[in-house]
Amino acid sequence: MLDVIKNRRSYRDFLDKEVEDEKLAEILKAAQFAPTARNLRLWEFIVVKNKKTRDLLAQTKTHSQFTNKAPVILVIVSKDDGQTNYWMEDGSIAAGFIYLEAENQGLGTCFVQVYKSLRPDGFECEKYVKKILKIPKNIHVLCLMPIGYPRQKIPGLDQSVFETKKVHNENY
Repeated sequence: MLDVIKNRRSYRDFLDKEVEDEKLAEILKAAQFAPTARNLRLWEFIVVKNKKTRDLLAQTKTHSQFTNKAPVILVIVSKDDGQTNYWMEDGSIAAGFIYLEAENQGLGTCFVQVYKSLRPDGFECEKYVKKILKIPKNIHVLCLMPIGYPRQKIPGLDQSVFETKKVHNENY
């Protein structure tokens, strides 16, 4: 498992190659195995393959313009049912599982923040994505995660990133 974790990188450039449905299914399964507060499992995942829709999502914000290079964009959303205010944390853990299973499948992804992000014109990114994907008001949009085959593999991290001085025992 540590090899998958060390090799996980954020990718922003993808080959023009479709992602197999089997691989995508495994990524979505992994996401749904992620833990959630009180096991409410309020997150949901929108799979976007349509080129025109991916092009629109790429315009969500300045730092999302690369997302349409991937053949699939996963959009992590969560219901706001008033039972918990941990939807963002839950969605972020699911995103972490997506990162790891994408790497495990030989694919790449990147977390593109949507919630609380503003476009250069001041418009809220979340409202923009909700309009494109017809997402109801009571659903939050956490992020976009483009999924595809990386154009060029980025070397994984080595043991040097592990710093014992960042680990504290019993107190700071």
